[in-house]
This record gives sequence, structure tokens and C-alpha cells, in this order.
Amino acid sequence: MGLDEDALEYHQTDPPGKIEISTTKSTNTQRDLSLAYSPGVAAPCRKIDDDETQAYTYTAKGNLVGVVSNGSAVLGLGDIGAQASKPVMEGKGVLFKRFADIDVFDIELDESDPHKFVEAVKMMEPTFGGINLEDITAPSCFTIEERLREEIDIPVFHDDQHGTAIISGAALLNAADIADKDLEDLEIVFSGAGASAIATARFYVSLGCRAENITMCDSSGIITETRAQEVNEYKRQFARDIPSGDLADAMEGADVFVGLSVGGIVSQEMVQSMASNPVIFAMANPDPEIGYEEAKAARDDDVIMATGRSDYPNQVNNVLGFPFIFRGALDVRATEINEEMKVACAEALADLARQDVPDAVVKAYGDEPLQYGPDYIIPKPVDPRVLFQVAPTVAEAAIESGAARTDFDLDAYEEELEARLGKSREMMRVVLNKAKSDPKTVALAEGENEKMIRAAYQIQEQGIAAPILIGDESEIRQTASSLGLEFTPQVADPSVGDYEEYADRLHDLRARKGITRTEAGELIEGDSNYFGSVMVEQGDADALLTGLSHHYPSALRPPLQVIGTADDVDYAAGVYMLTFKNRVVFVADATVNQAPDEEVLAEVTKQTGKLARRFNVEPRAALLSYSNFGSVDNDGTRKPRRAATMLQDDPEVDFPVDGEMQADTAVVDDILEGTYGFSELEEPANVLVFPNLESGNIGYKLLQRLGGADAIGPMLVGMDRPVHVLQRGDEVKDIVNLASVAVVDAQQE
Repeated sequence: MGLDEDALEYHQTDPPGKIEISTTKSTNTQRDLSLAYSPGVAAPCRKIDDDETQAYTYTAKGNLVGVVSNGSAVLGLGDIGAQASKPVMEGKGVLFKRFADIDVFDIELDESDPHKFVEAVKMMEPTFGGINLEDITAPSCFTIEERLREEIDIPVFHDDQHGTAIISGAALLNAADIADKDLEDLEIVFSGAGASAIATARFYVSLGCRAENITMCDSSGIITETRAQEVNEYKRQFARDIPSGDLADAMEGADVFVGLSVGGIVSQEMVQSMASNPVIFAMANPDPEIGYEEAKAARDDDVIMATGRSDYPNQVNNVLGFPFIFRGALDVRATEINEEMKVACAEALADLARQDVPDAVVKAYGDEPLQYGPDYIIPKPVDPRVLFQVAPTVAEAAIESGAARTDFDLDAYEEELEARLGKSREMMRVVLNKAKSDPKTVALAEGENEKMIRAAYQIQEQGIAAPILIGDESEIRQTASSLGLEFTPQVADPSVGDYEEYADRLHDLRARKGITRTEAGELIEGDSNYFGSVMVEQGDADALLTGLSHHYPSALRPPLQVIGTADDVDYAAGVYMLTFKNRVVFVADATVNQAPDEEVLAEVTKQTGKLARRFNVEPRAALLSYSNFGSVDNDGTRKPRRAATMLQDDPEVDFPVDGEMQADTAVVDDILEGTYGFSELEEPANVLVFPNLESGNIGYKLLQRLGGADAIGPMLVGMDRPVHVLQRGDEVKDIVNLASVAVVDAQQE
């Protein structure tokens, strides 16, 4: 089945299309319906009648964008009309929701007259927080956007004009930096003089390029002053007082080529005629003005190349801009999207490309290295950091330029954005903020590992902790340099430092467990897990992270042998935090205790409750089984039952605990209250303690994979000092997350 057939099947599968409306409030009871509609809805109507700005408080207006088109210039399809453009507009709504959690109504207007089009959109102003114009032919699109910006009081943005301008503008900032050229000195040639090309040329001037250095070519050649009366007013502003000629003439000696025209019109000879280290943005789709390989092969010096295609480096993709621009604009109730906000977006994207790239993004693009340079000058669309980098910057620019109607607290706003990307990010933000309030030192075993080095950089940059990398110092510093990480990490190198006291201490601890003094010295020098464990046990670091390239049991063994459990704790346990859209649960024990008795289960429950509170979650614990409160009586069901009784009788346990109970009883409110109203749990449990390691591991993985939960962990609880054992293959963000948890653990100590 080809791509067309796949796409048709994708769109026609029930329900047809790609979007639907869902409710955001409960509608289960008669009271819910009376609040949602008549008679309750009258109250917010009256509030808005008194003050129209209250629409942002009582309706979805503040998170609703209208994607409006007449289908007169659909990319790759041309003038296909309003009805045929609907799949494209629905798709635009999908991107708004996926990348910035913005809701969309797509509006297809069967109207080619720009003035009538404007009047239709003006009448819809009360519905929307912003208008995204899409796929409208030039020059009508200029007239429509200009009039709407003047005549309505919400942001209006024509993505076909400004999207490419902003994203390629970000690429231009970095390309000029890499080529060591000043923006104001760049000689820039445009192939194409439509809406996108004109808006892009204008935007480059806003970034610092000079209009007199821009040469624009249309299908008739260079737009010169002698041709000025032949072209429309929008092309005319880029007419130059230079000799007539074609695109090849224009490109000779140019620093930058910007293609927004048709494929295959640029030859290698034309590339060879350009200035040194040329920048080529060949953005015609699906076929660029010159192929990536051809442009690169045309010259011996660096050719910095970008296209509109995802199968080559440096894709100029509008999805990097419009969702996040609107997110920032909506969140400060902006009246417009002005030039300052667009420039802020481009600068934020350019800055993000210079930062270390998350593992998840690298994996999404085939594990190819992504590092700032000629082949990576703009971020990838799936990079979740774009939201946090661009939206606050745009919002801030709106405030500073006077376009915003509300102010905002940057820290609180970033937390709000985290929540939009999922509950796990919202929960981790709680811990990150706690960690940053009082950073500690965190030892990172396996310090030569590239992921550990990158994690150390992020931990230090974000102010989470002072990382100490354990390993070969020269190798660590060389790797950090090759990764382009501009930081000087603290390194503990067991092979060159004087760590005899560490060996002595390890021997003291393990002499009666069969370890000789010589063996202790070898372990300290050759095993960073033992080294790090002693370092933390001796107080030279506050916490330890280990296990990135070891099996969990072998990585856990040294900390258990050296640090051990806390004075009042006999058993450690591994806990996962699972986050769903509107719920968080802690699952224990999933990594340590194979066949716990009631004492172990009780201890695991207490420690998991303490962990939940570090995430500002008040624990409600359920001891799980396949039995409900004695419905089955055997050795297996008695263990969680006895553990629950022990916890209920323990004066130190100040949170509700009950069991044994089945998993659905623990988490379903109707079952818990309706059938088992006598339970100590008045609300569904958020701490789930499984009866053994096997069920705990199975349970959390099923919840993660089939239930769509995000998993954070495993977090080790019950240790005398903060220690966390990573899973083999964990990503950098997992290391950073566990480092944050470790710092909060140390703060509690």
C-alpha cells in the first residue's frame, strides 16, 4: 500500500478526520448538566456581559485558535478551494494540540474576495483567542492579514508568510555565527517572490540584515528598479538598482541563497560562484532548488545547507514556530503577534540549537549525533524544550512591547507549561524546584560515560547540584570537550588521587565479609560503584547515582554493603512514580525484595509514603493482593493483611493505609466507597504496595505500556544516605531527574 492509500485509510477510519471536541468538566450527573448548560450557564454569561474580558476566565476563548483558510494556495496543491483544504486545516489543529496544547476550530471560508474574507473573520473575533491564517494566495494574504491586524483585537498570524521567515531566520543567525560572518554584511539572494519570500526578506531585515543587500528573483529574473513598475507593491520594496539578470547572475558572490520557489533550478556551478562558506536554504517542497548532496559536493569549503525536508539535516519546519508563538501570545492575552515577538522566537530557537540535545530527540532521528554545527543549526520539531524556550520568550516580548494585556510570573509560567506536557513533568518540577533551593553534591559513578557527562553538565547548568564525576579525568574532560560542553566538571579520579583512606574504610566495613586490604584497594581503584559508595558514606558527597551500564542487582550491591539502610530501617525498596493525565501513583516494590513478609511490606509502605511527600503528594496506601479484606485466606493474603494492621497500629504512620485489597478496589472510587465503605481509604490509593517483586515489576510495566503512564524511577528508598540506581540504558533526563530526587533526599537528611 502506497503513501496515498495509507493516508486515505488514516483519514477515513472511524471517526472520519483527525479532530474531535471533548469536554473538560464532568458531565455525569443531572447537576453537572445544569451547571454546564441551563440554568447554571447564565451566571458566567452575566459576568461576561458586565466585563467582556471575563470570557478568558469563564470560557475556552483563551486557549482557542481559529485556523482560517479559503484553500487558494495549499502547499503542493495550489487553489483547491475551501472544502478540499479541510484535511490540511484539521492537520494544523493536530499540530497546535500536539506541540502546545492549544485547541483549534478549523474554518474553511468559500470566499476569494479579500475584503469579504476579512469581514467574515472579524465577525468571529468573540469566539477565538487568536487567528492563524493558512494557505491563502498572494497578494490577497497580505491585504487580509494587514486589515485583520488593524481591525481586530486578538493575535493574527499568517503562517505561510511568517513561519518560514522565523524558522529560517533562526537558522540564519546560527549559520552566520558558524561561518563567522556578520548579518549586516551578508549578501542574500532570494529565489521566489511570493508571500513567504517577501515576509522572509522583511524578517531578515528585522534580525539585522540590510535591505540593500537583498536581491530578489522571480520567474522573470532579478527584481530591479527598471522592473519596479511591472511588479506588485510588495515585490517593489525589494527592487534593487543593479543590472538585470537571472538567478545565476544574482548568486555570483552571494553569501546566502534562500529558495522559496521550485525544485531543481540551482546548479552546482551556481553554488560554486557563491562567496566562501556559503549558506544555502533550499526550501522548495518536496524537491529543493538543489539537492542536499549536490550542494555539499559542489565545493571544498563548508556549505551550510537547510531544506524543507525531514530526511536531511536542518529542516526548516514551521511547526517549530506557530504553536509556541501562539502559546506565549495566548497566555498573556496579547492583542497581536508583533515583530518583537517574532524576533524573540527566532533568537530563542537559535539559542536552543546551541544547547545539548536530549537523548529522546537523538533517538527519534536514528541516533545520529546532533551537535551545534553546520549540520545542526535549528532544533528538531520533536524537541520538548522548544515549548519552554520559545513560549516564555514570546510572552515576555509581548509584555515588553506593550502587546500583552496581562503580566506573568516566569517561574510559575514554566510550571504551567510543564503541566501541559504531562503530569510527570509537572511532578518533576516540584522536585527540581526543591533541589535548586538547596543544592547538594552528587557523585556520579561511571563518570566516563557520555550520558553521565552530559547529565553532569545539565545538573550543574540548572543549579540542581554540584556533580562529581568518578572516573579517568583526562578521558572525562576530552569527552566533555568533544561534546561541546563548556563546563569544567569536578572529577574524582581513583587512579591518580590519594584515596588510601577509602580503601581502609572499605576494608574496615567488609573485612569480616571476606575482603582483604589488597582487594579493597583494587575495588576502590577499579570499581566506581565502590568508590562512590565510600565517598558518600564518608560524607565527601551527599548522594550517589550509579548503575547506568550494570545490571540492577550488581549496581545495588556496593551501596548496600557500604552505606546500608538507615538506622531505623531494615529494608530498602525500589519505587516507581507513574503519572497519568490526572493521577499519580507510586508503585513499590519493583526492584529489590523478591518475597517480602509482612514486616518488609510494612517498611516498604512507610518509606514509599515518605517519598510521595517529597513530591508534595499526600500518601494513601493500599496493600495489594488478589483478595479483598479476607475474601481469601491463605499465607499469601495474610501477609499484606498483617502489614496493613501493623501500619494502622504504628503511631508514626500518619497517612491512611488499608489492605489486603484487589488492585481495582484500591484505585476505583465507586468500588472503594460503594462496596467497601468501611475501608480506611476515603479516596483511591496513590501508593500501591505489591505483594512481591514479581507482581510489582509486572504491574508497573503493564501500567506504563498499556495504561499510557510515564514512569520515573526506580527511586531507592530506605538507604542510610541518598543512593539511586539507574536502569541500564536510561537517558540523560532520567539521570537528571534522579539526581534531583537524590538532592531532595539529602535535604531531608
